[in-house]
Amino acid sequence: MLIFSFVLGLGGLTFFFDDQIQQLANPNQNPRSMELNSGVREVVLQQNRQGHYVASGTVNNVSVLFLLDTGATDVAIPESIALAAGLQRGNTSRASTANGVVTVYSTRVAELTLGNIVLEDVNASITTSMAGDTILLGMSALRQVEFSQRGDELTLRHYPES
Repeated sequence: MLIFSFVLGLGGLTFFFDDQIQQLANPNQNPRSMELNSGVREVVLQQNRQGHYVASGTVNNVSVLFLLDTGATDVAIPESIALAAGLQRGNTSRASTANGVVTVYSTRVAELTLGNIVLEDVNASITTSMAGDTILLGMSALRQVEFSQRGDELTLRHYPES
């Protein structure tokens, strides 16, 4: 009975602290979103403990993790996520990254969501050498929103099309 209680307590602590660690890495698992009377959609993101803006979202209805990267020209998608999202490889090109020059394939994302902001027909690159499950949300998506930073918060605003 003592061993069972110990295992149960250890399992409970693991569950509790795992959630705490995930919250520190991605404080935007459910980004704070609102729609203003003018139709402007707004999402407010908190920095993670490394000072990055990381948020959960979707690509073609597949749940993903975004890392906002104003230094990336396109949305950069690891091949495993591209396959899950049904993205097709387009033209091959070379791209300069922080890890050197890599081969990428052009593609287009039919729908990308971050909170209540929905972007359609977004230029992206499938990056076969990119490991992990994080998508770099580059300027091909970010140029469609207005963003401003104050303290450790980043506010994204998407204006309705006229």
